[in-house]
Amino acid sequence: MNLNDVNRGIVPHKKRKRVGRGPGSGHGKTAGRGHKGARSRSGWHAKLGFEGGQIPLIRRIPKRGFNNKRFTVQVAAVNVAVLEKEFGAGDEVTPEVLRSRGLLKGVFQELKILGDGELSKNLRVSAHRFSRQAREKIEKAGGQTIILPGRAPVVKNIKSTSKTQ
Repeated sequence: MNLNDVNRGIVPHKKRKRVGRGPGSGHGKTAGRGHKGARSRSGWHAKLGFEGGQIPLIRRIPKRGFNNKRFTVQVAAVNVAVLEKEFGAGDEVTPEVLRSRGLLKGVFQELKILGDGELSKNLRVSAHRFSRQAREKIEKAGGQTIILPGRAPVVKNIKSTSKTQ
C-alpha cells in the first residue's frame, strides 16, 4: 500500500443524491425506488427487526432456559484506601455521604467496603457488607463498623440523592 492510496475514494464534501429530478439526472421517474411494492410508496418504514420477509433473527434463535440476572443484588464497592484518602479522622462514612462526594455512582442496592489499602484514621463506617480485611483494618485504626439493615433503596437520580437533616 502506498501513502497516497490511504485517502483514495474518500470525498470530504460529497454532493447528496438529488432524486426525482427528471431523466437527465439518472435518478428520475421512480427516483431509485424501483417499481411497485411497499418500499416504493411514501411513508413506508420497516418494523424493528424486519428482514424483508426472512424469519427475523429474534425468531430464529431458540428461547430456552432461565437466568437469575434480574434478581441479582447490585453491590457497590469502596476500598479502605479511598476512605483513607477522602475522609478525615472521626468522620462518619455512610452511603449517602459517599454518593454526595462522588465516590459512588450508578444504581446499587448494597454497599460493600473492601480491604484494599491501608487505613490510619478512626472512622465510623456504615455499610451493608464488609470484607474481613476491611473490618479488621477499620477496627485496628480505632474506627467502628456498622452493618446497615436490609438493602439500600435503588436510586435512579444520581444528582440529588442526599437528604438534609
